[in-house]
Amino acid sequence: MSLFTRSRQLPDTEGGAEADGDTAAAAEETRAPQETAQETGQQTEEDVVEQTGAVETADSPSPGWFGWRRRYPRTARGVSVGTTVLAGVLVLGSLLMPARLDRISLQWFLRIPAEAILLAGLLLMLSPRPRRIASVASGVFLGLFTVLKFLDIGFRQFLARPFDLVFDWILLEGATDFLRESFGRSGQVLAVTGVILLIVAVLVLSTLAVVRLTNVMARNRPVAVPTVLVLATAWITCFTLGVQFGGLAVATKGNTEYLANRVQQVRDGLGDAQVFEKQAAVDAFADTPPDQLLTGLRGKDVLFTFVESYGRVAIDDPEMAPEMDATLKEGTSRLESAGFASRSAWLKSPVTGAGSWLAHSTFLSGLWVKNQQRYGSLTTGDRATLTSYFQKTGAWRTVGIVPGVRKAWPEGKFFGLDHIYDSEHLGYQGPYFSWTPVPDQFSLEAFERLEHGKENRDPIMAEIILASSHNPWSPNARMIDWEDLGDGSVFHQIKKEGTDPKQVWKDGNRVRTEYRKSIQYSVDSLTEWVERYGDDDTVLVFLGDHQPVPTVTAGDTSKDVPITIVARDQKVLDRISDWGWTEGLKPAENAPQWGMDKFRDRFMTAYAK
Repeated sequence: MSLFTRSRQLPDTEGGAEADGDTAAAAEETRAPQETAQETGQQTEEDVVEQTGAVETADSPSPGWFGWRRRYPRTARGVSVGTTVLAGVLVLGSLLMPARLDRISLQWFLRIPAEAILLAGLLLMLSPRPRRIASVASGVFLGLFTVLKFLDIGFRQFLARPFDLVFDWILLEGATDFLRESFGRSGQVLAVTGVILLIVAVLVLSTLAVVRLTNVMARNRPVAVPTVLVLATAWITCFTLGVQFGGLAVATKGNTEYLANRVQQVRDGLGDAQVFEKQAAVDAFADTPPDQLLTGLRGKDVLFTFVESYGRVAIDDPEMAPEMDATLKEGTSRLESAGFASRSAWLKSPVTGAGSWLAHSTFLSGLWVKNQQRYGSLTTGDRATLTSYFQKTGAWRTVGIVPGVRKAWPEGKFFGLDHIYDSEHLGYQGPYFSWTPVPDQFSLEAFERLEHGKENRDPIMAEIILASSHNPWSPNARMIDWEDLGDGSVFHQIKKEGTDPKQVWKDGNRVRTEYRKSIQYSVDSLTEWVERYGDDDTVLVFLGDHQPVPTVTAGDTSKDVPITIVARDQKVLDRISDWGWTEGLKPAENAPQWGMDKFRDRFMTAYAK
């Protein structure tokens, strides 16, 4: 019976001591049960009103939605218990969920999280109003914490590293562009909408789950308090004794450690700008006169060519090695027949899976450019790059062949390029191959037509970024007769004959196969170009920018990429004879491995004698 109904039953008096006494007694009679209930943690009628928002009157229907709780008490009880159980599973699942897919197992979820015990104890200690506020805040925080874990899982799947709270927000825009170019506008909209709905659902459900559990604990305080104490004792005991199940510690404080690592990551990120600024200020060649730079390459056409996603896995993986070995051996043989020799080794890239521009700038600047903040600082500063040093000498025309660029690229001036040919200026009239705007063979033929094949020209230093081996590797272009390239329209039919990325990405093995084919195509395009158009003054340096995504590397954590120098003039290769590089296009397993940031200075030193 509600307070309103009870008050209507009090005797009707006109005042006086007797009336006052009766009224006070009635009020005390009404208040006492509620105070007793609050002290014992039992639910009062006022609590019901506060939780449900309902006010019972003499004319009110039965409790519940249209009285269903009273008509179906067993069903109502089952729904209540089921909702509570689901809330508990959601909260514990969020706390125990690892931030990487390869750690998900049944044993991982059969542990005791310290954070759940601490949160339950804190909520039980608070009075009603602060408890409600704390439960909502805790639910929102748990939701955000879960979203961060999902981001980590996604980034590990594609970039082999966790999400960076300081530097990686800009990459989300690039991810949506990639979805549009690979799977169409509808695919992009569906994916982005799905992600947004998932985030909202996680936040709402996490908050409702924590509030639900908090209310249940408050209503059943005599049971909740001892239960929390027992769980705390069990956690301390298991932690002290190092109890394990399935190779995992039963007592875990993983979320606390995870959060501490993230806080440290943010602190390191915020201080990284000053560290990088100091590193960029040191340049061994800054004061070298232009006429003493790169003297060992004067008169040569020097081509620095990046092959997208050409990682060590393409050469070392047992499933890809036979085909890649054949491609590299055939390429080496063709080049040798044309009078060219080659030397190969390994470089360690700062990134994996994506972030090609970070690898390019690391290679060219001699600095470890591992995030977007460093890239922005580099390209707005005065640090000289390998390509800008060629420009500084005045002995080369410097050009960029960048088919992956489809909008303004002001950084081109920073890298010292006199002229840039992007995807709109190569003369290509064929189709996109998913993300790839221009097939590699056509890009190289366009370079020949636009720059290299001109008569009476100056020596060229070119930065060429090949894009055909860019994720999702479907559909792939294939080699055709160079005379048939024309304006690229021939690739429309080749694309129709290719694979569908939506089908390929349903099977990891197919992804790996298509990846390998794309790398073979890029290498064939390069070696055939050199065989067809190279001469005594051609010096080709080609390398991978980073390893592909973990779907392809299959657990390989290496960041190594191959690098090769090709030249017909033996004097060019003699200058690097002390580097210990492997002969041919395939680097030996034990060939030298340098950080990608070390190449610039070693190269300039070798050719400055």
